[in-house]
Amino acid sequence: MLLKILICLIIGYGFGCFSTAYVIGKANNIDIRNYGSGNAGTTNALRTLGWKAGFLTFIGDAIKAIIPVLLVRFVIQDDVYGQLLPLYTGLGVVLGHNFPFWLHFRGGKGIAATGGVMLAFDWRLGIAALILFLIVVIVTRYVSLGSLMISLLFPVWVLFLYPGDLHMFLVSLVFTVSAFIKHRQNMKRLLNGTENKIGQKVKIEK
Repeated sequence: MLLKILICLIIGYGFGCFSTAYVIGKANNIDIRNYGSGNAGTTNALRTLGWKAGFLTFIGDAIKAIIPVLLVRFVIQDDVYGQLLPLYTGLGVVLGHNFPFWLHFRGGKGIAATGGVMLAFDWRLGIAALILFLIVVIVTRYVSLGSLMISLLFPVWVLFLYPGDLHMFLVSLVFTVSAFIKHRQNMKRLLNGTENKIGQKVKIEK
């Protein structure tokens, strides 16, 4: 069991290390980690390079999570740990996204990747997360708040859909803990009323 989990984490991590925002930033002659929040993710790509870059970053980060999770689900079939192994693979993706070794472990915050994991894990969860995210962002205009809300949805969904499966619940809870740790500065700004709202741009000096 431990060997299978390790293999799934490694597979996920490998996919997660592809940093969509960094690649798009380089295509625009910048290192996106040197601008805005310094985060190689969807929100910073949106604020720094515009809607197209933000959208492409979101899609790229979601796809890099969907592919390995589905790959493990349908190729590495396991009757006993059928749902758990894809979940560990998704966790590996988020770890790779947040801490890519080739970028000196300076990556993103893992929300788009987590969304991809949710969709591949259970399409209903993916849709519910998207709806929740859109509602929170439209009402408050805080992307960080929407991100935190969908990370909370993950363990709640597992708790109700897989009652009694403590292992799966704990793994899903790691996604939430990771999101809150990566968003700790955002939470401080939210409490202080200084958090940036969606639509605010970052000036690029070349």
